[in-house]
Amino acid sequence: MSDLQKLTIGKALNLGLRRAMEEDPKVLIMGEDVGKLGGVFRITDGLQKDFGEQRVLDTPLAESGIIGTAVGLAVRGFRPVCEIQFEGFIFPGFDQISSQLAKLHYRTQGKVKMPVVIRVPFGGGIGAVEHHSESPESLFAHIPGLKVVSISNAVDAYWGIQQAIKSDDPVLFFEPKRLYHSGALRAEIDVTGTPAQVFSSQVVREGTTATVVAYGPSVKVALDAAAAAEDEGKSLEVIDLRTLSPLDLGPVFESVRKTGRLIALSEAPSESSLTSEIAARVQQECFYSLEAPVLRVTGFDTPYPPAKLEEHYLPDLDRVLHAVDRSLAW
Repeated sequence: MSDLQKLTIGKALNLGLRRAMEEDPKVLIMGEDVGKLGGVFRITDGLQKDFGEQRVLDTPLAESGIIGTAVGLAVRGFRPVCEIQFEGFIFPGFDQISSQLAKLHYRTQGKVKMPVVIRVPFGGGIGAVEHHSESPESLFAHIPGLKVVSISNAVDAYWGIQQAIKSDDPVLFFEPKRLYHSGALRAEIDVTGTPAQVFSSQVVREGTTATVVAYGPSVKVALDAAAAAEDEGKSLEVIDLRTLSPLDLGPVFESVRKTGRLIALSEAPSESSLTSEIAARVQQECFYSLEAPVLRVTGFDTPYPPAKLEEHYLPDLDRVLHAVDRSLAW
């Protein structure tokens, strides 16, 4: 019997974590304020109450300690899920992620698995102070041995977090914090159904004029731009990458061969970024199909600005539509 529930991204993550903990007693949750408080965004709300302090652990303010402990727990057969409170706090744990978490499976020729998930609320749009609105996903996508995922909707949040937890490889799970509790993004989910595979790119809107590829919080921007472009007689195909490493660019290549144009969209700065990689790979694979250069719409190559300026920093509908016009004018 199906159990349909209409969920926000935040609630979908909460229920996905709950289901994973119910199915496997080796799943643990750990992080700053994840227990009694339920996390600053309330994603782990109620889990410590129901599963106890031995499985939902409030940790000290020490990201290197959180991730280092998770590595040790994974060696002993547990499946730890670490929450990094804000993406800008992840860097004290960068050494543990890059030197231990990403390497142990390879170093031991597969004898030691690292089923660790690191949940990372990321991106801007919440009017926060420094170190609370960044997009560091490209740094981790560059490290071999890590799987990097970014969800954009409630369906992928619910199934994606469970699939990440079941993975024997370490997964960095980037979550668009400004969309956690958006009522407009509520989706109906059969929480007892059979999951679709989340770790692949997906065409979320079909079109013929140009392709827009995005991930995380930028997918909503791309879909809003596609709706606005339709009023102008332009048909934009929108692709949600979902997995940032390894990149699944097959659907992107197929789309570009059809439309001849690509706009790569992301909140992150443009220099040495995922949009750079997408542009390079599409140029390599689809050179003779392109009717215009690949264009990128991104954040600026500056530190994330104060809250008063973030609306000018973040890529929006108008910047996407301007890029489409530039591509069509080529």
